[in-house]
Amino acid sequence: MVSATTMHHRRRSILQLALLLLAASPAAMLAAGGACEREEFPAGRSYATCADLPALGASLHWTYDAAASSLSLAFAAKPPGASGAGWVAWGVNPTGDGMKGAQTLLAFKSKGAYVVNTYNLTGYRPLSAASTPIAFEATELAADEGADGKVRLYGTLQLPKGMEAVNHIWQVGSTVANGVPAKHAFAQENLEAKGSLVLTGAGATEAAPAPDTTLATWAPPPPGCVKLNVDDSFVEADGNGGVGMILRVHSGGIIFSSCRFMFTCSSALEAEAAACCEGIALALEWSQAPVIIETDCSMLASMLKEDVINR
Repeated sequence: MVSATTMHHRRRSILQLALLLLAASPAAMLAAGGACEREEFPAGRSYATCADLPALGASLHWTYDAAASSLSLAFAAKPPGASGAGWVAWGVNPTGDGMKGAQTLLAFKSKGAYVVNTYNLTGYRPLSAASTPIAFEATELAADEGADGKVRLYGTLQLPKGMEAVNHIWQVGSTVANGVPAKHAFAQENLEAKGSLVLTGAGATEAAPAPDTTLATWAPPPPGCVKLNVDDSFVEADGNGGVGMILRVHSGGIIFSSCRFMFTCSSALEAEAAACCEGIALALEWSQAPVIIETDCSMLASMLKEDVINR
């Protein structure tokens, strides 16, 4: 049984983290080499470079032919849940750094064999059973399952001439129902499954630059406006979370700061959304100036900008 003292310290730690998160959030980057080098592929499949990705225990293996602008790749990750029931996905986003706009390959098992669909992710909507066209020609699509339960997704993408680096995303899901991949979890690890991939030059075989761990500089709102910064913390193991929010004027002066503990929470995305809603309500009470909202959750920001209602 958890003591009152333990619960107090847990709540205090979560709330402190929520406030500290308001300062900065490091971007996900690649770490080349490591465990990915031990991945064994079937005969005839080999890749010049590999990288252990910083989320979901995934790895990426690739060979880039700059002259032909051809990217041959293998993405490996273990779906959550029962073996053979889930899906894995990897994609390139030519217009942003999040899920919306990504040109994606998704592998899952159908009637006992793995298939690979393509999806142009235009928004946060359910996927279809059938592939949708993507911006890049995709060939040699295939998938299999390794001895460790990881699903390996293979393919070759024809990229635009002169492309030297891309933003990429990756994801795993636990369920495929009637041939339709169900939505993935929204834990912090899922939300952080994105990064930068250097295709050419030294960066293709060396580790990408380490994330900048210094505190980000706060950008003030225009004179006459106020800025609301929100952030969250989430403990997936027990469903507890914390939210923090702070409202400041152009000079940096603080109008209010607030934080609270969340006893029940399903995901980091839910906690971030709660922080945003509560922060807006408080901002409207404390100021009559136009409010600029700043969040480090690209998924939430995209959902708020969409024209459709998203539950």
